[in-house]
Amino acid sequence: MTIPGASTQTDIPLDTLLEDYALLSDTHTGALLSNMGSLDWLCLPRFDSQAMFTRLLGDREHGHWSLRVPGGEVISQNYLGDSFVVQTVWRSETGTARVVDFMPIHGQEQPDITDLVRSVHCVEGEVDVESILRLRFDYGESTPYFRTSTVDGISIVQAVAGPNAVYVRGPEMPHRPAKDCHSGTFHLTAGESVEWVLTWAPSFEPHPPMPDYTRSLESTLSFWASWVEELPHQRLYDAEVRRSMLVLRALTDLQTGGIVAAPTTSLPEDFGGIRNWDYRYVWLRDSALTIEALVEYGFSQAALQWRTWLLRAIAGDPENLRIMYGLGGERHLPERELQHLRGYENSVPVRVGNGAAEQYQADVVGEVMVALETIRRAGCLEDEFSWGMQKAILDFQEANFDRKDQGIWEMRSEPQYFTHGRAMMWAGFDRGIKAIEEFNLDGPIERWRELRAKLREEIMTNGFNEEIQSFTQCYDNTQVDASLLQLAQIGFIGFDDPKMLSTVARIEQELLDAHGFLHRYHTDGSDGLAGDEYPFLICSFWLVEQYASSNRLDEAKEKMNRILAVQSPLGLLAEEYSTHHGRLAGNYPQAFSHIGLISAARAINFEEARNR
Repeated sequence: MTIPGASTQTDIPLDTLLEDYALLSDTHTGALLSNMGSLDWLCLPRFDSQAMFTRLLGDREHGHWSLRVPGGEVISQNYLGDSFVVQTVWRSETGTARVVDFMPIHGQEQPDITDLVRSVHCVEGEVDVESILRLRFDYGESTPYFRTSTVDGISIVQAVAGPNAVYVRGPEMPHRPAKDCHSGTFHLTAGESVEWVLTWAPSFEPHPPMPDYTRSLESTLSFWASWVEELPHQRLYDAEVRRSMLVLRALTDLQTGGIVAAPTTSLPEDFGGIRNWDYRYVWLRDSALTIEALVEYGFSQAALQWRTWLLRAIAGDPENLRIMYGLGGERHLPERELQHLRGYENSVPVRVGNGAAEQYQADVVGEVMVALETIRRAGCLEDEFSWGMQKAILDFQEANFDRKDQGIWEMRSEPQYFTHGRAMMWAGFDRGIKAIEEFNLDGPIERWRELRAKLREEIMTNGFNEEIQSFTQCYDNTQVDASLLQLAQIGFIGFDDPKMLSTVARIEQELLDAHGFLHRYHTDGSDGLAGDEYPFLICSFWLVEQYASSNRLDEAKEKMNRILAVQSPLGLLAEEYSTHHGRLAGNYPQAFSHIGLISAARAINFEEARNR
């Protein structure tokens, strides 16, 4: 996958390209399936659980499940309709086979069951199907003990390690144990099929029931189709918006309402570098932006579920508000390194947990307040708990009014006054004031007005540099930062205000690469980290939104098309794109990137309609 003028140099070890992976999801966890039929990443039973297929970050001995036609080639791979059911078609000299992979949606009735189904159907001729199954636990570090049996014509491979058990059930001709795996070759002729079901369960509980494959497939297809069927048709970028909305739903836990930033950890922001982070948690910022996107398109129920999650996570402790939580609202996410893994493209360390959970980031309350206002304006009523929570987090913001922070990009250097963070604090008080003025809620409106005015004066004095005619990343430097593009999006300043336009010009000058993709900021070591990073896709989408909203619609569409050209064949986006290597990079798929796509598409469609 390349863009015009991009280098295809490969001076790094070539792992499977991220864009060659499909996402499977049951809204509790997700798997990555390569376009050659290998399941290389799967955490069970939750997104933030230990991985049992960890080949993505290591080697084959760290766990994977390969299903292929020996000597054949893949002629197509696609999602079935609006779903995360993947169909892969293989063709060999003797025949054609269709493989269907999916994770059944069990819903609230069976929230603790996690399955993965793999089905092969011989379409014509005859084919051999080879299955190689390496089950490992604890990110590939623990080898389970195995037990094989046959019950009612079904072969069962049971793998147990500590609290985890996995059951792989399939045809009577079983996977046979080898030195480090279970493998088998199955011969099919036209019209014949074979299915396997992998099921996770606690090792101390009875065998889970075998799901009905046909009913599971039908109900799963129905779940995804019915969820997205109310999405309004987009004149431009309709397919891309639909898939992005589905990705956001796939990353939203059906049981808890928590929204993970990505289903992966430690996919590098710089191939071979150290900027490798665990994104399998619920960032308040990322999930707030997700909620804004969902509500704008009518998905208020998901928004209310997240608001309930937020109430549980914050609970009675808003004075110790965190920037991120676990899927169930867990507060402590200690960071550690997995030294037995070589890392994707030899990028180490591989990290689980995230030390940024301990940071103070000034923008978070504002992000949450903006999202909650969106929910309120969609007609969802506040109650004493939801509005009480909002007053409490504004109290938290006021208590930290003079505190420096680590910024939206989670710098690991000394705290600063970041212009974006201060503007988001302004937005937090602004949304609280509007809630009282327009929705007759109660609160210290005069105090909030005073703090809002103080922030505006401070930002215009210290965050805008008259000499260079630009807002700056921090009060004490003259660099720019892509996050400054959000100042107009939150209503702090107009999209076409001269100060905003001159800031955009400086961002274009300093942060755009030669291929038109936007970096977050200058990685000169001031963020406390060594190495570099590639352009962040959400930043490029923010620039598209700015163009569309400031009478640069043609440029907005050109840049939008340029970014969309780097999507995976199945419409997925990672955190970054390396124009040097012509590859997606960073955790994948990334909610932030898909949020940016949705917002940019909305801005373009709005301006298109307004100009007609």
